[in-house]
Amino acid sequence: MTASLPPRTVEWIGGLDGHVALIDQTRLPERLVFVEVRDPVAMWDAIKRLVVRGAPAIGVAAAFGAVLGVRPFRGDTPGLLAELDHACEYLKSSRPTAVNLAWALERVRRRARDAETESSEAIKLILLNEAQAIRDEDEAMCRAIGRHGLGLIHDGSSILTHCNAGSLATAFYGTALAPIYAAHERGLKVRVLATETRPLFQGARLTIWELHQAGIDVTLLTDGMVASLLQSKAVDLVITGADRIAANGDTANKIGTYGIALAAHAHGVPFYIAAPSSTFDLALPDGSAIPIEFRDPDEIRRGFGRVTTVPDIPCYSPAFDITPARYIRGILTERGIIQPVERKSIESLLKA
Repeated sequence: MTASLPPRTVEWIGGLDGHVALIDQTRLPERLVFVEVRDPVAMWDAIKRLVVRGAPAIGVAAAFGAVLGVRPFRGDTPGLLAELDHACEYLKSSRPTAVNLAWALERVRRRARDAETESSEAIKLILLNEAQAIRDEDEAMCRAIGRHGLGLIHDGSSILTHCNAGSLATAFYGTALAPIYAAHERGLKVRVLATETRPLFQGARLTIWELHQAGIDVTLLTDGMVASLLQSKAVDLVITGADRIAANGDTANKIGTYGIALAAHAHGVPFYIAAPSSTFDLALPDGSAIPIEFRDPDEIRRGFGRVTTVPDIPCYSPAFDITPARYIRGILTERGIIQPVERKSIESLLKA
């Protein structure tokens, strides 16, 4: 069954002199196109323009971008470490909300500091291996999330999801879609209802595309139809991904998630978050401390090149919103399900 999943979103091709291959998610679903990235400037641009997107995937991409940043360096080890710091700070500025980005960059920096007695050329190889490990570990975590979430799904389940938290948003397999893929592999019949996810239509363009590729029953709806759908009792549970989770369980995810959680709560539909442990930011006490990225208003006014409103009208354009922990039934992680969603249970699972 996994053969029908999309190709891997982020891959390093070749040896240290190789390049990063990204699925260009701005071209889906019309065309499956791969972009070659050979320097950190191109990686910054790919992350900013959403060529690669999804919190885990941009963490992996940024780790590879850090390797690209130091690869041309020909000086001594202290100089290499300084060059790495510069590349990491630059890449971190591409998108502020998803904590996986900063987490992955800090991990490669820490690995370089641990190897500071090595030559600069040796450290380059060490960094490439570390970035590859981050990619491989993310795939393993996604598969574990799928196993832990499988118990929530029965034959005939109807599952609502928002934005794209599938294979395209991770190294492979996905977070919110991982239990769905796991159920599909075991022969369970599931029905997925996916929102368009305006203004960039990640649900319509990406989630629908990858689930259709996998042969999974999926239906598209506009964002404004969610409350009515939940009221109709046609949904058994909601699963979304996350871009950052605070210490108390408050969760940042694609704009519109909070409204879905409120409607699910009002109609008694369980609402779950799926995310690897790298998405938690225990340094932030609650969701009010999570930085929210605001996007170019033209993504609303001129989506995909067509003017859809009065030109240059002011727009409210946050990319994410915050869902309070009290509306989240549980958080699916690679280590198990966090339930109830509160500071004590989060710390207990993550620090075990």
